[in-house]
This record gives sequence, C-alpha cells and structure tokens, in this order.
Amino acid sequence: MPVNLPELDPSQLHPVAGVELGIASAGVKTPGRRDVLVMRLAEGSRVAGVFTLNKFCAAPVRLCREHLGVRGDIRALVVNTGNANAGTGLDGLARAQRICDALAGHLAVQPQQVLPFSTGVILEPLPADKIVDALPDAIADLAPTHWAEAARAIMTTDVAPKAASRQVQIGGKTVTITGISKGAGMIHPNMATMLGYVATDATVSQAVLQKLAKWTADRSFNSITVDGDTSTNDSYILIATGAAGNAEIADETSADFVAFRDALLAVAQTLAQAIIRDGEGATKFMTVNVEGGKSWDECKAVGYAIARSPLIKTAFFASDPNLGRILCAIGYSAVDDLDVETLEVWLGDVLVAEKGGRAASYTEEQGQRVMQQAEITVTVKLNRGSEAATVWTCDFSYDYVKINADYRS
Repeated sequence: MPVNLPELDPSQLHPVAGVELGIASAGVKTPGRRDVLVMRLAEGSRVAGVFTLNKFCAAPVRLCREHLGVRGDIRALVVNTGNANAGTGLDGLARAQRICDALAGHLAVQPQQVLPFSTGVILEPLPADKIVDALPDAIADLAPTHWAEAARAIMTTDVAPKAASRQVQIGGKTVTITGISKGAGMIHPNMATMLGYVATDATVSQAVLQKLAKWTADRSFNSITVDGDTSTNDSYILIATGAAGNAEIADETSADFVAFRDALLAVAQTLAQAIIRDGEGATKFMTVNVEGGKSWDECKAVGYAIARSPLIKTAFFASDPNLGRILCAIGYSAVDDLDVETLEVWLGDVLVAEKGGRAASYTEEQGQRVMQQAEITVTVKLNRGSEAATVWTCDFSYDYVKINADYRS
C-alpha cells in the first residue's frame, strides 16, 4: 500500500476555469476500464511542456513537441493508458496522429491544437480504433469538476490516484492551481515525470510559463526516483487559461511571480512525492537532503546517487542500518573534487559519519531506531558551499519484483 498517501478527496480539488475533463472506456488493455481522458482548454489558454530525454521517446511525445512548436494555441489534450505507443516507429506516429485528427474534428479545432499522450506497455501497436471510438463518450463527459476521475483514468500500476490543488491571491485575484500525475514504476525522470498535468487560471506570459515548467519539474518530478529507469513517455504539461483575470505575470522579480511560483511548486512537489509514496511495492518513503554544496547540480548528483542505489533501497526495506552503502554512493557520485574528510552524514537526527568515517557517537541501536520508521530522512552535509537540493525515493521490496515480472499479464 502507498506510504502515508492520503486518500484522494475530490471536494479538495478546485476546478480551474477554462479546463474541462472527460473520461471514457476504450478497453485499450482491460475491458471496461475507463482509460481515456480528454481535456478541453478554453480559447486563449497557454501551454508549456517538458518531455523525456529518452532517445526511444514514444510517438505521442514526438507529436507533442511538434505541435507545441507549430501552434501556440493548444485547445485539447488526449491521454490513454494501457499502451505506451513507444517503440512503434512510423506506424505509431500515424496512429497517434489519427487520434489527434479525430479529436480535432469533434472539437472543431486543428489537429496541431491537440496534444496526445500514452502510457502503458512498450513495443506493442496502439489500438487507435478503440480510442477514436471512445472519444465521443469522453467529450460527452466533459466537466470542470472531473479532476479525481481524471487522476484515476491515467493510472497504470499505480495503487492510488494522485492529485493536488492550491489557491493563492495574486494581484487581488484568487488564482487556482490544480494538477494530476501518474507513475509508480519506471520512474527516474530526465526532464519530466511519467505523466503530469497542472492547470491554473492565472494569466502568465508564455515565456514565464515555459521557464516555470522546467524550473518546477527540476525541483519536483526531476527530483524523484523509484528504480532508476527513465520512461519513454515522460511528459509534464503546464496550462494557464488566464481566466482568473489577474494582471499578466511576466516580471520574474515581482511579488506576484514569487507567490505564484511557490504555489505552483507546492502542487508539483505534492504530485511528485505522491508518485514515490505509491512506488511499486514501496514500504518506505525516503527524503535525501544534500546541503552545503558548491552548486545545486552537485547536490542533486549526490542525492540521486543515494536515492537510486539498489543496495541502499533494499537495506531500507529490511530496516537494516547498513549505512556504509550511503558512503559508497556519495563516493561514486559525479563530484570529482569531493573531500570526504569534511562531510557529514545524518540518518534522521542521528550523526552517522564524519571526518571520513563512522561518527564516534554513532551506535547501531540509533540507526535501527530510525530505520524502523516508514518515513526516513537522510541528510548529507558537504560543507563546501551554500547550495542545497532534495531528492525523494522509496525502498525496493519483494513486491517490486513481483509487480514488474507480471506487468504484461
């Protein structure tokens, strides 16, 4: 079961003016499953996105990049689960384009104004006919309140739906930010997450929106790892409809920008952490803080070295304070001039290592006490600068192997 992930309460998800969501059943993989999501955006909405850097990126990722580059006025998104449409070549592109064409026809927009997304099994043909046939039902279901249903529709091996919502005052106007995400395995994002959609009714310039998509991804979805595998389909989309009526956020030094950025980051981090809490087979939620670095990048490198280590993750599953594995990971991280004599390693409130070795005050009983907890913080103090970064991960359990061994069945 997910680690301390609150049950989703639909009443806590604020509708975003200018965004409607509709769900339907196409039976892409499982008959009767509600597995197709359509999001319709109001005219004038601005959209930004970041996508996987996996060279085998899926057909819908390729089309999304193309459509975002051609049109600045995206009007709809369509998502299917059960099939990733990755590793499918030109045929996969044609099938994704067919879905865009069909949805555009129903909504009286251009195909380039539609962004397609897929998630599921790789290297299998996408059943585009089933998805096209389901589009009328999804359109008939469109409503601004269907965020919780949308979160469930995009799940694959997820145990629980993931959604978050915030409201903030910007220029005297109440601005809403609501989002959903999915992911539980094949999580080690490199630019984005498996699938994440965040919408706001704030008025934001296109340039600022694109910068915020990358900035928030780096500090949320790009700061999580379940298993070290970067998906072929990673996509994070940020939508701003402008319906709140605030003065356009374009100045990155303004108080309005800072307030909006912080609220947006809070939503993105909640969604990203939910993915880790629901990591395949997870029993522990781990926060890795790296402080005192020369740069954010080197702090991130140390954090990821710890967070993606199978040896560390299995030790945490067993509640075994085999903490030399953490030192090992720090040592092979991509920080060439790291002086291990100056750093400190903390497990919760316990000093584990300093001056290049085991802390004189550390006892096995202290480590065992912390390792028994469901939520554990590892802190590495590099003591060589003022930068910091945080990475979130989970443990590796027996169930992780079972889930992935049986995924296609």
